[in-house]
Amino acid sequence: MTYTILVASLSLLGLLSTAPVFAQQPAKPATPALGARPASCPTILRQSFKRLQDDVPQELCQYAGKVVLVVNTASYCGFTSQYEGLEGLYAKYADKGFVVLGFPSNDFGKQEPGSSKEIADFCYNTYGVKFPMFAKSVVSGSAPNPLYADLIKATGKTPAWNFHKYLIGRDGKVLDSFPSKVKPTDKDLVGAVEKALAG
Repeated sequence: MTYTILVASLSLLGLLSTAPVFAQQPAKPATPALGARPASCPTILRQSFKRLQDDVPQELCQYAGKVVLVVNTASYCGFTSQYEGLEGLYAKYADKGFVVLGFPSNDFGKQEPGSSKEIADFCYNTYGVKFPMFAKSVVSGSAPNPLYADLIKATGKTPAWNFHKYLIGRDGKVLDSFPSKVKPTDKDLVGAVEKALAG
C-alpha cells in the first residue's frame, strides 16, 4: 500500500485530518453591553431644575436609586421651622440612600417673596439646610412645575399649603403624600421613610 493510499484511507476513517492544525486561541472575554448603567433613571426623575444657590441646572436623575422626600418650602410660614426637622431627617438617613429635595414656592400666602440668594441665605444661616434646594417655582394651580404635575397625578393630592411632602421610593414609585401639618419627626412619616429604605 502506497503512502498516498494509506493517508487517504486513514482520512476516510477519521483517524487523520489533512486540514492544517492551528494553536487553540483563548476565548475573548465577553464585551459589556454598550451604555450599561448601574441603575436606570425612573421617569419621574427625568427632569432638570435650577439649583437655588447659583441657578446651575441639575438633573434629578442623580438621585435615582435613592428614597426621595420632595417638599415645597417657604421662608415666612408657620411651618417654616420644619426646615430643622427636614435637615435632621436628611442628616440621619443620607448615608442609607435618602435625600430631601426642597422646592421654594410663593404659591401660598405669598410667603416666599425673596430672590434665590435671599432664600438660600435664609435656609443656610437660619436652619443650616444642606439638603438640595431648587429655584423658586410653582407647585399648584393650573401650571405646576413638571415634577409636581407628576406627583399630583400619581397621588391625586395637590399641596394645600407650604411644606406638603411626597415620598418617592428607590424605584421611582410615588409611595405617599403628607400634608403640611405632618412634621418631619412624625412617626408615620419617619416610619414610611425607614420602610422605603429597607425595601
